[in-house]
Amino acid sequence: MSIPLKFALAIMFCCVVCRAQAGAPAACKDIAASGPPASTLEAPPRHILGIFPNHNASPCLVPYTPLSVGEKFKIAREDALDPGAIAVAGLAGGAAQLFNSNRPFGQEASGYTRYFAAAYANHVIGDFLIEGVYPTLLHQDPRYFRKGYGTGGARAKYAVSRVFRTQTDAGGTAFNYSRLLGSSSMIAISSLYYANHRNAEASSVGFGVQVGAAMAANLLKEFWPDLSRKFRKH
Repeated sequence: MSIPLKFALAIMFCCVVCRAQAGAPAACKDIAASGPPASTLEAPPRHILGIFPNHNASPCLVPYTPLSVGEKFKIAREDALDPGAIAVAGLAGGAAQLFNSNRPFGQEASGYTRYFAAAYANHVIGDFLIEGVYPTLLHQDPRYFRKGYGTGGARAKYAVSRVFRTQTDAGGTAFNYSRLLGSSSMIAISSLYYANHRNAEASSVGFGVQVGAAMAANLLKEFWPDLSRKFRKH
């Protein structure tokens, strides 16, 4: 499949998901109106699985209060500088070195240092672009608002859709340019230190990985509080 065709299919998928989920955040109103148990709207954990940073999750959309510029950059800073993010970058760097994904970095300790630095740089740059810079410029909200109720399929569909739709500071919803522009900008910047990724095919693969990772992160943000409560009961 050619790269232009891949992009065309990706854009079509984005449009379908966005249209289907345009009103999804308002579903939180149903929770608020029905008097949910306290556990449904409790503050999400700051970490998922004890390691993955989770500073941009919110238990519900209603009542909606927009973030200030400082609050958006605070979320970006907390996610970027979290000890868990450093640990994840260390694991990612080790895996990349194991598979020798960027040969110019080399092997041994010096090579691992380069892999780790590149992985952590990607994380920091991505967080500040996706959660701070673009949401500020485009007046969008970088938070993930949990659906918190309904069937598992409906909640999973909602979680995936939040990669492509997001809340605006004005209280509406819009295409999530902050997420997608932030991811593509990070990929472009990373080509400065990833010598093997300076072509359209590698960039498109990297972008696809970023989108897939964002979907997986949203699914964890949506369901982890429920799983965590079950673990505590047992």
